[in-house]
Amino acid sequence: MVKRTTLFTQFSKVTLLSLVSLALFACSESKQQAVAPAPAVSVYQVNTQEIGGYREFVARTEASKEANLRARVEGELIERNFREGSIVNKGQVLLKIDPAAYQAELTSAKADLSSKISGEGNAVRNLKRANELIDDGYISQSDFDKLTTEESQAKAAVKSAKAVVEKAELNLSYTVITAPFTGRVGKVNYNVGNVVSPTSDVLATLTLTDPMYVNFQVEEDVYISHLQEQRGSEKSKQKPKILAADISMRLPNNSQYSEKGVFDFADTKIEQGMGTIELRAAFANPSGIIIPGLFVTLVLESLNKESMVLVPQVAVQENQQGKFVLIVDDKNTVAQRHIVLGRRLNAMWVVEKGLELGEKVIIEGLQKVKAGIEVNAVSKEVDAITGTISDTDSENSKSTENTENTENTK
Repeated sequence: MVKRTTLFTQFSKVTLLSLVSLALFACSESKQQAVAPAPAVSVYQVNTQEIGGYREFVARTEASKEANLRARVEGELIERNFREGSIVNKGQVLLKIDPAAYQAELTSAKADLSSKISGEGNAVRNLKRANELIDDGYISQSDFDKLTTEESQAKAAVKSAKAVVEKAELNLSYTVITAPFTGRVGKVNYNVGNVVSPTSDVLATLTLTDPMYVNFQVEEDVYISHLQEQRGSEKSKQKPKILAADISMRLPNNSQYSEKGVFDFADTKIEQGMGTIELRAAFANPSGIIIPGLFVTLVLESLNKESMVLVPQVAVQENQQGKFVLIVDDKNTVAQRHIVLGRRLNAMWVVEKGLELGEKVIIEGLQKVKAGIEVNAVSKEVDAITGTISDTDSENSKSTENTENTENTK
């Protein structure tokens, strides 16, 4: 009986110690949970920018000048004085066709012209003498008429011979092919030694790419509205809004082209079946980055701008209700905010509705937080062009001060 009592007492003590240990562990765990630090997140304070209404168009680039170089006479190519893809100047000799045959034709034509001129002089002198003799009856009327005819035929022969000389000179000039304007010459389709003729394909193509044309199309109703606005502006002596637009271009690699464009041309008719009209803008292309045939995005932005909020792309998320961001309020509490986005500007989105100037959006640590929890917010800057996240100037200055203080202490 004593043994049983002792065993029961020992069991009770072990049980009591276990319960006490569990209670102490639970208390320590709750204390640890209670003092767990708030998750750290990076936030960006949104600002505004003056932005106008805009529209994007799919467009294609076209050389402002293009010339297909062709052979105008038949012969063997004997010279090529340029490198494919290089810039050539107006009047520069590009290709030469063997001129020997055409030089011989010109020499023969000049000799024939000289002979015809001599015959003309003889006919003129004969007619002059006949004029002096016909009144005295020393020459008959029929002989006089014959001399008159010969004189007229001799003059006509001279004119014909001169035309032959001019044609021979022209053919000889065609053996030298020069650049009609300054531009970039493309691939050559015939090498030196090939025989070419007017029926041959294009020898090479010369293009002028500065300025560069960009063709795009707009709907007929939009263009009619533009014309009505333009006519009204002429009466009121004010510029139409569409002509006061900023014209920019986004290249196929999604980079923004540095130069601004200007309106250059509008077609004179509506494209049948499409209901659109073709317009053209011109862009300076001094570095030759734009080449003909590129598909680009043309952006028209009105000069009448308004202040709109910009938010980094990395801050924007999406669910079934649409696009949203997580914001941090003055009490460091996270809240979800649905927004309406406009156009994209490099690494930023234009926010049409849902955000105000100065609000802070989370850009790093999104996976660690949700709406309603408290966070430790660290302010960061975002490069509007590249989207690179960096410390704010104030944090940079603090770190610099701390470094200087540490060095002074040492």
